[in-house]
Amino acid sequence: MTRALAAVGLLCAAAAAQAPEEWSVWSARGELRPETARQGEWLIIRGGGRPEAYGGWVRRVEGVRGGAWYRFSAEYQASGVAAENWQVVARVDWLDGSGRRVGQPEYAAWSERQGEATVLWVSAPAPPQATAARIELLLANAPSGEVRWRNARLEQIPAPAPRRVRIAAVNLRPERTQSAQESVDAFLRLVDERLRTPADLILLPEGITVVGTGRSYVEVAESVPGPTTAKLGELARRHRAWVAAGIYERDGRAVYNTAVLVDREGRVAGRYRKVYLPREEVERGLTPGHAWPVFDTDFGRVGMMICYDVFFPDPARALAAQGAELILLPIWGGDETLAAARAIENRVFLAASGYDHPTYIMDPDGKRVAQAPQRGELAVAEIDLARRYPDPWLGDMRTRRLKEIRMDVPMPFPGRLR
Repeated sequence: MTRALAAVGLLCAAAAAQAPEEWSVWSARGELRPETARQGEWLIIRGGGRPEAYGGWVRRVEGVRGGAWYRFSAEYQASGVAAENWQVVARVDWLDGSGRRVGQPEYAAWSERQGEATVLWVSAPAPPQATAARIELLLANAPSGEVRWRNARLEQIPAPAPRRVRIAAVNLRPERTQSAQESVDAFLRLVDERLRTPADLILLPEGITVVGTGRSYVEVAESVPGPTTAKLGELARRHRAWVAAGIYERDGRAVYNTAVLVDREGRVAGRYRKVYLPREEVERGLTPGHAWPVFDTDFGRVGMMICYDVFFPDPARALAAQGAELILLPIWGGDETLAAARAIENRVFLAASGYDHPTYIMDPDGKRVAQAPQRGELAVAEIDLARRYPDPWLGDMRTRRLKEIRMDVPMPFPGRLR
C-alpha cells in the first residue's frame, strides 16, 4: 500500500470512529422521520408503529479520492423487521466539493452473520468528481421494527485485480448413437479435438446421456458419482478445467434431470436437480428438485439452471441472491429473449450450451461475447468476473436490486381468481 493510500484509508477509518454527536438524523420529509436514540456505541432507529416511517442516521466523511476504491461496511441488529434485505439499509452517497451527489449511491448488499450482529458491506470505486461521501444507516417502512447500528466504516482499499475466466461452451448434437456412453464419448472427443487453448470451464448441454440414443430418461439414468461423472472427471483432468454437463440421475426410485459440476481434479463438486420440469418430463417419470445451490470454484461463485428453468425468474434470482457471478445453462431448447433477461435482470454472466437453443457466452448487459452457431464448434470467451456493469442512471443494479427486491409481499395463488 502506498503512503498516500494508507493516509486516506486511515482518514476514512478515523472519520468512521468519530464521536456519535457527529451523526445527524435524516428523513425525506419531516413527517416520515422515525424514532431515533443513542445507546453507547449503538445508533438506534424504530418504526414507532408507523408504516410510513423512513429514515435514520447520516454523517459526512471528507477526504474521498475520486476514482479510488472503497469498502463500506456496518454492523446491525434488527428485531421486528419483516424483510431485512430492503428495510435495513446501509449505503454510501458520493458528494462533490459543493455537497451535490455525483454518480450513484452504493448499497451495502452483501451480508454475513457474526455472532449476534449482521455485517453489511460493499466495495466500489468513488466517482471521479467525488471529494466526500455521506454514510447513511436507515430503517425503511418497518412499523414494528427496530435496528441498532454500529461500526460504520468507509475505508480505501486497493482496486481489485481482474478475475479472468476462460469458458468453452459446446455445440454438438450426437445422432443415432447406440448408448449413453457413445453419446458422451462424442462430446469428449469434440472437446479434445477442438479446444486448442486452455479453459477454466467447459460447458456441455442438457441430457448428454440421452441425446441421440433413442432411449428414455429412465433407461439412461445413473448414480452421481457414476460412470458419466467418471468420464467427465477424466476430461477435467486432461484439460485442467472445471466441467459442467446435464445428465439423468437415479436416486432410489426417483430420476432427476441433473446438472453436475466437476472440478479440475475430476471430482464431483456439486449437482443441481432441475426444479422446473415441463409436463413432458413429468409424464416420462422425472422428479423435480427443490433447491437452487451455488458452488464456490477457484475463480468465483457459480450457479446452474437447466432448460425450462429459463422460463421462470426465480431460479436465476435465487442464484444471484446467493452471490452467483456466472450461471451455467445446459439447455435443450428455450426462449433466447428470456435467457438474456435472466442475465440482465440479475447482472450476471450466463453461458449456454444447447441443441435447439444457441450456444453462447453472455455478459451482464445481455450481449453475446462469443457464440458457436454451427454443430461441432465451441463458443470460447474470456470474461472478467471483477468487472462492474453499472447503469449510468440507476447505478450498480447487481447490488441495488438485492436491496430493493420485495420478498415479503406474498405471491397470489397462481390462477386463483376468487
